[in-house]
Amino acid sequence: MSGLRSKDEHTKAIHSLKRAAVVVNQHSRRGRRRFPEVLRLMRAHGFERFEAYGVTNPRRLRQTLEKALESSPDLLVVGGGDGTLSTAVKHVAHRDVALGVLPLGTTNNFARSLGLPLDLPGAVAVFSHGKVADIDLGYAGDRPFANLASFGVSVEVAATVRPWLKRLLGRAAYPLTALWLLPGHRPFRAFLTVDGRRHELLTHQLNVANGRFHGGWQVAKDISIDNGTLVAYQLGSGKRLRLVVETLIRAAGGRWRSLAGGPFVIGSEMLLETEPPMAADVDGEVRLRTPIVLRTVPNGIRVMVPPDFEDR
Repeated sequence: MSGLRSKDEHTKAIHSLKRAAVVVNQHSRRGRRRFPEVLRLMRAHGFERFEAYGVTNPRRLRQTLEKALESSPDLLVVGGGDGTLSTAVKHVAHRDVALGVLPLGTTNNFARSLGLPLDLPGAVAVFSHGKVADIDLGYAGDRPFANLASFGVSVEVAATVRPWLKRLLGRAAYPLTALWLLPGHRPFRAFLTVDGRRHELLTHQLNVANGRFHGGWQVAKDISIDNGTLVAYQLGSGKRLRLVVETLIRAAGGRWRSLAGGPFVIGSEMLLETEPPMAADVDGEVRLRTPIVLRTVPNGIRVMVPPDFEDR
């Protein structure tokens, strides 16, 4: 990201000048209840003057983010779930502003991939004691994504899972909804071309990850959001029972401990074709269809992370 301050200069500016703007999605699972606490904690950490916006209508989120950026803050603090943060990523990518993450959603995959505290006081403390890092940004076609592009039954899950179930069960609502939908779901054939090699598989679910977490659970401990590669993997096979078993094992705490232990395809760019053509869930937004090129842009976005985060 040429023309930007160095990460050290940017970090010092945030710590000393405290120029910030805050946007909280009050339509998210905890956003409305925690908004006053966010403002109190920001002031407690020395951010005395900042623009604050509470978004109650999700359709106004993009407009609100642009308005928050008009004051040229060094730090844009965004609170909400992964969908909210994915929208914010699109607005701060390749710009001289760092994204501060408040994990106020159900699964908080992006925050987990950054190694952020999942409690609100801990997350806000990162803004005054952490550092600026440049991390990778995934692209599905021309659409940037922070965490995951997925294909198959998860697209139906994203459209079907009930808000009341998420409030009641948290991240467990997603695998339970998947198990409910699976009997009526048909498998599909996927073709992944990476570095000139074509991989073929039959499955109900294919994920392409930029981050390290999916559904609130770790995909593999050695996946990184900052290593210049995407990781594609399937859950189960074309058999429903296999996917049920994989889903239950993943929900119990993780199927694969490392990249060597799972069915992964790794690369900086991959062409995905499917039979039949499939819709893509790109960080919670279903707008694209296969065939599609997925790639990673190293150091595509600036974020505030804990001091021990490994910034490559």
